Amino acid sequence: MTWLRLVRGEIRKLTTTKMPRGFLAVLVVIGGLNAAVVAFGTDMDGSKAFVATAADQQSLMAFAFNAMLGTALFGAIAAAREYGHGTVVPTFLTCPRRPRAVLAQLAAVLFAGAALALVGQALMIAAVALALRSTQYGLMVSAGDITQLLAASALAGAIGAVLGAGLGAVIRNVGGAVTTAVLVLFVIPPLAVQLVNDAGSWIPTTLFAVISGVSTEVSLLPALMAVAAWALVPAAAGLMAVQRRDIV
Repeated sequence: MTWLRLVRGEIRKLTTTKMPRGFLAVLVVIGGLNAAVVAFGTDMDGSKAFVATAADQQSLMAFAFNAMLGTALFGAIAAAREYGHGTVVPTFLTCPRRPRAVLAQLAAVLFAGAALALVGQALMIAAVALALRSTQYGLMVSAGDITQLLAASALAGAIGAVLGAGLGAVIRNVGGAVTTAVLVLFVIPPLAVQLVNDAGSWIPTTLFAVISGVSTEVSLLPALMAVAAWALVPAAAGLMAVQRRDIV
């Protein structure tokens, strides 16, 4: 079986379950909450100064880190449940070279994560843009900045999904993989910043703020290289774990 057919098979497995629809429903809810914040929220003085500039609006729309966190959970569930339900067994029987099969799964979750994140970012942009009509401020974010937001979120979705799938391949338990993904992205980075001041420039929230165009804490190329490492390290760990351990 060719590698592309393996990828198509993995994508089919992802898209024929209820999981993508569940994540899409969550994205719609988040978009609605964002719109409500813009429409009804105010600063302490009762004004809406938090949407008064293009930079403020772009920052409010930025969804990349949330996309990374959400798709990390998606990838972790997608990979770990293969071992929990035993559906990985026929995959490895079809393709006995396990790293090749795992790479196909990683590619599938990468595409799915990027797609989910892109939809999520588009919903955030649409929600904020529509809610701005109820204020004295119009949409000030340029088309170029909106494109950057979309690209950053698609990248974040791909990175997060691969990170989660790598963790899922290592841990092989849905609850454990999800918990580890939350720890890696949501709990450990703030603790690392408390211990090492310079670590704040290299955690996902900062890196994707830079890539989204709402921060200049580090330059773009190092930020891109750093976020790639956040995906490549767990993916490599997952590949090694699958190669060296029994399936069940």
